[in-house]
Amino acid sequence: MPRFQPRVVIDTLNRNGVRYVLIGGVAATLHGSSLRTGDTDICPDGRTDNLEKLANALKDLRARIRTEGVEGGLPFSCDAAFLSRVALLNLETEAGDVDLSFTPSGTKGYDDLVAHAATFDLDGVAFCSRRTGIRSALSTKVREWAQTQ
Repeated sequence: MPRFQPRVVIDTLNRNGVRYVLIGGVAATLHGSSLRTGDTDICPDGRTDNLEKLANALKDLRARIRTEGVEGGLPFSCDAAFLSRVALLNLETEAGDVDLSFTPSGTKGYDDLVAHAATFDLDGVAFCSRRTGIRSALSTKVREWAQTQ
């Protein structure tokens, strides 16, 4: 399993010009939570131009669909057309696990989140993170997990 490297994921998304909001455990940590996480969760903008940029970023990260029993994940057609047909995608990448959620629980998606996002700058790398209370971020994470069970 690749090492968890959220900074590499963020750098790759930014380098490709992807519009997204960081959500989940990494976002909660940035907002002061002591939550430990092992994946990078994002809510990307679902517009076609952005899905093309996202597909390029995922190719750079060598993304594959994460599934039980398949070491290294499943290859998939990583293009805007495929991405436009999914609501949630769990991926393995060279920078660790990445989860895409186009409409996280309790939101209307990217436009809803980016309107209330905080902007962070880590060593010159700027990105948006969901601005919510830690309790709200964690309860969303729990709801998303429960939906997969």
